Amino acid sequence: MHKKHVRLSYIGKYFFLLIGTVIAAAGLEFFLVPNNIIDGGVVGISIITSYLTKLPLGLFTFALNIPFLIFGYKQIGKTFVISSLVSITAFSLWVSVFHPIPGLTHDVLLAAVFGGIILGIGVGLIIRYGGSLDGTEMVAIVVNKRTVFSVGQTVMFFNIFILTSAGLVFGWDRAMYSLIAYFIAFKVIDITVEGLDETKAAFIITEKGQEIAEAISARLGRGVTLLEGRGGFTQNAKIVLYSVISRLEVSKLKGIVTDIDDSAFVTVSDVSDLIGGKYNKKNIH
Repeated sequence: MHKKHVRLSYIGKYFFLLIGTVIAAAGLEFFLVPNNIIDGGVVGISIITSYLTKLPLGLFTFALNIPFLIFGYKQIGKTFVISSLVSITAFSLWVSVFHPIPGLTHDVLLAAVFGGIILGIGVGLIIRYGGSLDGTEMVAIVVNKRTVFSVGQTVMFFNIFILTSAGLVFGWDRAMYSLIAYFIAFKVIDITVEGLDETKAAFIITEKGQEIAEAISARLGRGVTLLEGRGGFTQNAKIVLYSVISRLEVSKLKGIVTDIDDSAFVTVSDVSDLIGGKYNKKNIH
């Protein structure tokens, strides 16, 4: 039974990786490429190189990623690299299939917006299920381990260089539209990976901790951890409540707290990762 479950899990993983490649390729070939709008990373370099050499885009999206995959295999591990290889290969094939089909719009702003959305959904699915289309991310992961630069900072450095190159090749107006598409895709990737049910951490400082904890448990069905605290100035005893909730539950949580103690101090922050416990959230494979 366990082996069957693992097999189905792998089938599901690669199914969604392949679906992601189809969507990403469609966003690229139906909207961005026909209007000389580029994406960041290896895909952006591939678009510029294909335009200059008149060789197939799919060839470059595959070939330019190979050195990064070899580098990633040695530095990061084979599971991520194999998933990325499958994704990059399928993406390159779909790009070649879609390339002869005319673009769906010649309005550059519409192309940037809708191309960014569709590309973001496709790439988000690929990332959610353990793959990548961009070899520069693998370099960024290693750079993050060995320097003070974060993954995001390293990727942004690559993309500033790539978007500047787009301005020199396609014109600065296309570079600015590319920037619009890039930021839209970036936000859509986040939504696709995390889902709309984004996780939040709530800290509540109150003198009515037990009542609020019981109300959160009863009305939201969320667990609450109670910590003992003391005011730094007043030295009054306080209860600090900690609870993990979804983004959609933030407003309701605030209402629960205010109804019981309108002088309570509440902070809500993003949770970048969640391991263990009984929080009901979809796993990211």
